[in-house]
Amino acid sequence: MNIKSVNKLHYLIALIAVFTSIEANAQEEIITVKKDSIIPKKEESKKSEEDRNVMLNAANNTGPREVNIGLPASVGGIMIQENGMPVVHAFWPELPTRTWRQSVSLAKPGLTKLSEVAITQGELGFAVSSETKLGSDTPSYVGNISSSSFGWIKGDVNASGKIAKNLYYTAGIYANYDPQSINFKFTNWADRTQIYRAGLTKKFENGKGKISILYKYSKSASITSHALFRYKLDGKVEEIDGFKIGRDNYMLPNGRFKYLDIKSGEYKWMDAGGRDNESFAHTVDIIGDYKLKNDWNLNYLVRGRYSESVSFNIFPTGMTQATPESGFTVKETGEVYTGSANSMILSYTPRTPLKTFMARAEIKKKTDKHQWRFGLTESLYSVDNFTNNRSFYYQAAEADPRQLVRQGAATGNTDADGFYNYNVGGEHHNGFDNKLAVFGSDTWEISDKFSLSYGLNLRWEKLKGDHYLTPRTPGFTLADGERTKFDHDWFHIGGSISGVYKITPSFGALADFQYTENNGLLTSYSGNVTPNLPKTRSPLMGLGLYYNHPNVSVVTQFSYLTRNNYLTRLNLVNPTNSSQNQVETVYYDIETTGITADIIAKPFKGFQLHYLITYQTPVYKNYNFNAFGNSYTYNNNSVEGISKVLMEIDPSYTYKDFKFWASFRYFSKQYANLTNVLFFAPRWETFGGVNYKINDHFDIGATVVNFLNQRGVRGSISGAELITDPAPYNDRLMVGTFIRPFTVEASINFRF
Repeated sequence: MNIKSVNKLHYLIALIAVFTSIEANAQEEIITVKKDSIIPKKEESKKSEEDRNVMLNAANNTGPREVNIGLPASVGGIMIQENGMPVVHAFWPELPTRTWRQSVSLAKPGLTKLSEVAITQGELGFAVSSETKLGSDTPSYVGNISSSSFGWIKGDVNASGKIAKNLYYTAGIYANYDPQSINFKFTNWADRTQIYRAGLTKKFENGKGKISILYKYSKSASITSHALFRYKLDGKVEEIDGFKIGRDNYMLPNGRFKYLDIKSGEYKWMDAGGRDNESFAHTVDIIGDYKLKNDWNLNYLVRGRYSESVSFNIFPTGMTQATPESGFTVKETGEVYTGSANSMILSYTPRTPLKTFMARAEIKKKTDKHQWRFGLTESLYSVDNFTNNRSFYYQAAEADPRQLVRQGAATGNTDADGFYNYNVGGEHHNGFDNKLAVFGSDTWEISDKFSLSYGLNLRWEKLKGDHYLTPRTPGFTLADGERTKFDHDWFHIGGSISGVYKITPSFGALADFQYTENNGLLTSYSGNVTPNLPKTRSPLMGLGLYYNHPNVSVVTQFSYLTRNNYLTRLNLVNPTNSSQNQVETVYYDIETTGITADIIAKPFKGFQLHYLITYQTPVYKNYNFNAFGNSYTYNNNSVEGISKVLMEIDPSYTYKDFKFWASFRYFSKQYANLTNVLFFAPRWETFGGVNYKINDHFDIGATVVNFLNQRGVRGSISGAELITDPAPYNDRLMVGTFIRPFTVEASINFRF
């Protein structure tokens, strides 16, 4: 079996099988994966000339695209690694893209396959991998400058080289200022991120290894936006007069929000466009490698990290039709308001101190028949009193919405500043999480026809801290309750085994089994209930066939996976009274089966066509909860926001120094609420571009995002989780996430 088939095998398994447990109230920054080729060894993959244009994100430029694989879209659920360990211990409250971006200061970017993550980290999923670029004998100066038709500016430079004998340096600056496509009134940028790097490398005189000390400082602020639209029962949406999807702002124009500080009990204001929405982190890595006796090789990492993380997000909830009797007035003028009024939730976490210590040591050796590896990882993470403050408010359903004050109603009245229900659903936890693991793996070439890869991860985890069980009634602060302690010791097993059998030189069979275990996270204790933390088991099985030909390569894969004890916190709206809100913690399982076919064809010189089709059937299991005095059951309902049919069509043509390419992604119907009575119609996401190599030092590129100029929405419909009768929602104003409008981007790369 050749390398290409193994590459596609692992990607296909990943498409069906990646999912991670998340908190539903986490900020929705999409962190996903780059589908680089995956070579059949234990290291991270390297980029190849056949990489497809799959990094492009239809939502934003913040991180890699979302890969729809049959489970709920995660927040930071895809691990991002740098120098062999995750860039953050836990994706909440600090999202990986706050401290990591793809950059010219990183070498060997790629994708770590599913089995590698299971063996080395004991987790289900796969990871974006990267290594800090180190200095060498040859000086290197590289950079990238990018911009877009909406004013996006990104600058990224790195310099590396030799200082003295066996002593080398590296230094880099990454700066991203992205307004996206929304005309916010309180800030010029939806994403504002800077990353600074510096490092020294010392090679040993005996030539057996080297050691490097690397420093990184990151600072980041981001804003997630929504769109207002008119919903149709056929799943399509229409723009309304005065609001352009993907262009107009649907956040309070002044960007100022009032909250009740859970810790101090003081009422405060936060500025979404200023430092109140800015996280920072300091990271020091010591990395090295050394050649041991008997052909064993050692590599290691020691990391110390301090960060202060901020979380800011706005969640739309119920839409109310305001009448003169409803008690709504415009905050700025005091005039009576009639029309559509949208209830909104502010979710805000001020800077939370986070401390992390990580280490990894690994020895490996290659023989004629085996690739042995043994290692140890350690990750200690402490949180100093994480809090999430909540407040509710109303705004008019319009572009640059006016804030509304409500008085005299039976429920949902605001204060004079226009806010109410302070800290309903507010969160707190405090403590530490320690993971210590040993792992080992081997690739065994049993014969010319049969090879077997296998590995095992044994992990001890200690989770200890405190939280509050006090109900989050309006006006809740920590002074209203007493801390309750928790203390857990868990033992987890993870690992994988996969085999490839060559029936003929170009045709063969594939089999894979993977298993991981987990229990809980510190964030599991954020709510006012003692979380249910039995062991979460995630078995994955896959069977497939492959065929290789010089002009066409095909892999088909059938996969089955299940995961129990998935945790989410739902922000629910009473279907009979949209002014009533409730946060409910829910545990459920997910079961997914799928079949995927992946084809790469090269019918003539310079042209390549990639085609991928996936059919999947993700469903909820054991999904039961109570809210507003009623019981709800969603067993066997399709997973919200997930398409059953996915297609990708990626043609490219290279002629001399030009490369022309396009990417078409198809998503079938997606259910927009838990009851499956509301849905979004099928949609396409489209990209296209051209790259030109000017000479050995410069190349330029142009990309068009959404060249069909679709005004699409996706995901879920806020406030509609409990709706069972869709009829009242026809022609109704709703709020949701969206894909970027037609955008032109350009870039220039240089290297000396």
